[in-house]
This record gives sequence, structure tokens and C-alpha cells, in this order.
Amino acid sequence: MQEKGWDGIGAGTPTHEAREVTNVKEAALGEAADIYGNVQTAEQYGYVERGLKSRHIQFIALGGTIGTGLFLGIGNAFATSGPLSVLLGYTFTGCAIFAMMQCLGEMATWLPLPGAIPQYCARYVDPALGFAVGWNNWYQCSITLCVEISAAAVLISYWDQDQKINPAVWITLIIILIVVLNIFAVSIYGEAEFIFASIKIITILGLLLLAFIIMLGGGPDRDRRGFRYWKEGAMKEYIGKGDTGRFAGLWSTLVNAAFSYGGVEMVAVAAGEAANPRKNIPKAVRRVFWRILFFYVLGSFMIGVTVSSNDEGLTASDAKGAQSSPWVLAIQNAGIPVLPHIINAVILTSASSSGNAFLYTGSRYLFGVAQNGQAPKFLLKCSKGGVPYYCVGITASISLLTYMTVSAGASEVFDWFYKLTTTAQLFTWCSVCYTYTRFRKALIAQGIDRNTLVFKSPWQPYTAYAAMVYFALIIFFSGWAVFTVKDWGKSEITDFFTAYIGVPIFFGLYLGYKLTMRPKLINPADADLTTGKAALDAEIWPEQIPRNIVEKFWFWLV
Repeated sequence: MQEKGWDGIGAGTPTHEAREVTNVKEAALGEAADIYGNVQTAEQYGYVERGLKSRHIQFIALGGTIGTGLFLGIGNAFATSGPLSVLLGYTFTGCAIFAMMQCLGEMATWLPLPGAIPQYCARYVDPALGFAVGWNNWYQCSITLCVEISAAAVLISYWDQDQKINPAVWITLIIILIVVLNIFAVSIYGEAEFIFASIKIITILGLLLLAFIIMLGGGPDRDRRGFRYWKEGAMKEYIGKGDTGRFAGLWSTLVNAAFSYGGVEMVAVAAGEAANPRKNIPKAVRRVFWRILFFYVLGSFMIGVTVSSNDEGLTASDAKGAQSSPWVLAIQNAGIPVLPHIINAVILTSASSSGNAFLYTGSRYLFGVAQNGQAPKFLLKCSKGGVPYYCVGITASISLLTYMTVSAGASEVFDWFYKLTTTAQLFTWCSVCYTYTRFRKALIAQGIDRNTLVFKSPWQPYTAYAAMVYFALIIFFSGWAVFTVKDWGKSEITDFFTAYIGVPIFFGLYLGYKLTMRPKLINPADADLTTGKAALDAEIWPEQIPRNIVEKFWFWLV
């Protein structure tokens, strides 16, 4: 039994019997009553609704978090480490991400809750871990929201290089757009992400095809590049010579890769508002593999064969917008006009989309912490459309930090923001992997056969432990480069701070709650595997039967 917190609400044994529901409102009330333990609390605060359709979930999984990391941030990694190092870094990190998502997919399919990760941590491991992970995730999403908005400010400067219009104007417009898409029914957010993700997926597929054509000499310059740029230095030396330097270069790409993959767990967060989650979430989790393979691994490979890692444009300090994007540089170097403007527009759309997604995710993490009884009670209040508007408003208020880019320089703020959020993201992934091992032990202890689960992740618990160790190593060595400098200056102090400040924040949250509330570690035999499950089990979702080959393809896709 989970202890009660600030608001007196904890995950306890429900006092009502779950009943079969026939519409969205009744479903939300039934789930809320199952979670809160009584109908009165559910009616008082309301609850989120399952307004995300199958196509919303699938496209959120495929393209929802493809943001500036893949389009912009990857360029600096190429310049520092070389094409092979980046390819290996993204591949290794992608394998660990896939293992983590398998763990999360099994838990999210068993019990799809809004802002699920902190709730799983509190139920299966320790309420203190749920507290630390919940607030860590919230601030990580809030700061990443600033990252994407500041990136959008950089991108708009591509067309306004003299800054005739103050960047604060664009920041304001983007913040308003993101808030509007999140403050109304979740279906509006879902439709926006469906459109944004469609644009990103089509663009990346087009870029991959174009890069292949450029590689073979099909561009206007008729230059057949092949693997020419790999011969310049497939693995560049970084803070060292020989094999040591090349290994250091490879290792330096891992933090960049971790940032690019950030938010991949968003589909599990959305599980609490997904229609027919037991069908749609497993499908989305399985497709993470293809997203990693085609978008990140193949994308990093194609960049490496179309752009030289020695291209000065990758690290140009005076670059505006997408001028430093390796995709744009490849197109410009091939002599293709106009297209860079289109790519900049797409990346701008991508940044806005990612900001939209992180506002949604951050607000749901805050809602999940409140459900754990570890945040003020008023945060549970939802609108008639099922939106926790206080959570949305508080998370959106952090985006005001983005106005610092007006005076400090958008590119500089983008750089230290992304370093701050990457460490927090890695702690989240470590927590997911460890929580899964406890979830698995709870299933065994309570006599639940994993073979009966709707989604069963393979090779467990070995993949969970391997991924956890991998992410922990990246955290530990994320700022190692500063220790190679004897006399620290301002930049070294800043690098150290942004690389490691997330570590004391996370453990401070955990130990602070542990020492204050003194919760006990959860015994697997006593872990709460059932609260909130009865109402979900009672829901019946209509089966979609395709009437023709077009519908058959569409149902397979979404």
C-alpha cells in the first residue's frame, strides 16, 4: 500500500467495483475512481481522457520527438569525432534505447497511466524514487521545452540575419502556439503531433533519398562522393592521439546521441490518454526499432557520406538558422538551390513540434507526481476536456526562461540547456530499466505469468541491466573532457556545471524525500500491480475491420 503524501492521495486498494464503460466520460470517471479509491474524489478533480487515437500514438512514436538534435546538434559531433564515430555512437545508444523501451512498453501495456514513469517507480521500487524521477522528469521536460524554443529562435534568424525583428517576438509567438495546442482537449494535441510528425517523417525520408543521390553523384555538381569523407578521418582524434584519441572522440558522441534520442519514452507517457492502449502501445513500442534504424542510424550514416567533417560550416560561430545543419550543408555543397530554405522551415516546424510534445509530457509527469501524493493536490484538477490545466500552466511558465536567449545569444543558451537536460534524461532511462527489474520480480512474487502479458519484452532482465549500466556510464563520464585541462577558465567551469549539476539534483530529490518521509523500499510481493487496472480491463474497444486493401494498409500503418 503506497503511503499518502502532500495531498492525502496515494495508490490504495479501490473501494468500488470497476464497471464496463460505454463512453469517454464514463471511462475517465471509472479509471479515476479506481486510482483515487472513490467516486467522489474522481468527480471533484476530473481526470484525463483517452482522446489519442491509434494514428496519433503511432505517429508520436515514429516522429513525435525528432527534433533539433538530429537536424542541428549532430553537426558539432561530426566536426569533433568524424563520421564513423557518430555512426557507432548513435548505433550503440540506439540499442540501449531499444532495450529501455522494451522494459517501458511491458509496464505501460500492463498499466497505462498518465505520466506513468514516476508512478511505476513509486509502486514497484520506492516512493522516494517516484518522487525523484517525477520531479526530475518534469524539470527535464520544462528545460527541453526551452531548448526547442531557443532552437526555433536560431532557425528564424536564417531569414532575418540582421535581426530587424527582435527574437523575443518569435519566442512569444511560439510559446503561445504551444500553449494553445496543449490547453484544450488532448485530441487537439494529438492532431497537431500527427501533422508535425508526418511532415518530419516525409522530410527525413526525402533527405535520406536525396543524400543517397548526392553520394552517388546525382546532384547538380555531378560529384560522386562515395566514402571520400571517411578517408579524411572516419574516427577523428579528440583530446588525445592515436587509438586513445579516437576512442575519446567516439565517447564524446554519446552525450550528443542521448540528447537526440531524448523524449523517446513519450509514447509511454501518452499511454494514459491513448484509446485502446493494450493494442496501440505495443505496436508503437515495437516500431521504435525501425525509427532508430531509419531515422537515427541511417541518418547519421548518410550525413557522413555527404558532408566532410572538416567543413567549416559545421562549427561556424556566425551561422544563422540551419546554416550549420549538415543536411543543409550537403544540399548547398551539391549546388541545389532553394531547398535549404525549405529544410530550414521543416526544422523550424520540428522544433515547434518537439516543444509542443515536451510541454505535454512535462505536464503529465507533474500530474503523475500529484497522483502519487507527492505534489500539491490542486494539480489533479482537470478541465471538462480532460486536461490538467494547472500542470500545463506551471510547465509552460518555465518556457519564459527562453527569453534569456535574447541577451545571451540563442546558440550559446541552446548549448548549455541541452547539456543540462541530457543528464536528467539519462537518469530517467536508468530509472526505467531498474524499475522494470523490480516490476518483473513483483510479477513473479505475485504469481503472474509473464507469458499471459499482452506485451512481453525479450531477453529480460539482462537487457534491462545492460541498458542501465550503459546510461549510467554516460552520466559518469559526460563531463570528462574538462578534467583534461589543468587550469580551468570560465568555459571549463560552465562545462563542468552543466554536465554534472543534474547528478546532485537527482540524488538531492531522492535523499530529501527519503529522509523527510522515510518510506520503505517496496517488497516485490507487496508491490501495487492492480490499482487502476480493473477499470481498464473492463473497457471494450471496437475492433477495426478493413474493408479494402487501402484500409488494410492504413490500419497496419496506424
